[in-house]
Amino acid sequence: MKNAKSGRDGRARIIEGALRRFSQSGVSATTLASLRQESGVSVGSFYHHFTSKEHVFGVLYAEILDMYQDAFVRELVRHEDARAGIEAIVAMHMAWCGEHPERARLLISERPPRRNEPGGPEVAESRREFFRQVADWWRPHMKDDVLRPVPATMCYVLWLGPAQEMCRLWFSGAHQPTEEEIRELGEAAWNSLKMP
Repeated sequence: MKNAKSGRDGRARIIEGALRRFSQSGVSATTLASLRQESGVSVGSFYHHFTSKEHVFGVLYAEILDMYQDAFVRELVRHEDARAGIEAIVAMHMAWCGEHPERARLLISERPPRRNEPGGPEVAESRREFFRQVADWWRPHMKDDVLRPVPATMCYVLWLGPAQEMCRLWFSGAHQPTEEEIRELGEAAWNSLKMP
């Protein structure tokens, strides 16, 4: 029983340490030695749970993406009104990034794992399900000529691109967004996505 608990603790410590290191230094600048040092695990313990730094990043990225997408969908489906949903997601995005700055930094600044990389298949599947859920919410509003028919990539850019840029400024210490600015970001997203 103790060994199983220690194993879980070791994996959790590696993930928590990786979140701190990757968030502060970026994935490419983080070494395996610094990951082990941050988490306080031995070489053997590290390799018991993960095969490489990239494996840790893939698992961590997939976990963070699931966490973010779950919050996104839960907020979105609370709103039947299209404008309320669009604006609420911008506010949720900013709030989530403020509550989880280390995780948000990784989602904003790091390239997601590709399909052939550790975590890649999980990220691809998670995104597929996420986009299906968003499309299910979007489709009736599009049929009612309230929201524009927008490809997924453009939808993301128009909906959250300015909010992402505000988060970059926020995380760099250049600007602290105000509530009024967050409302304006939501309004801008609505104006970009509504039918003319």
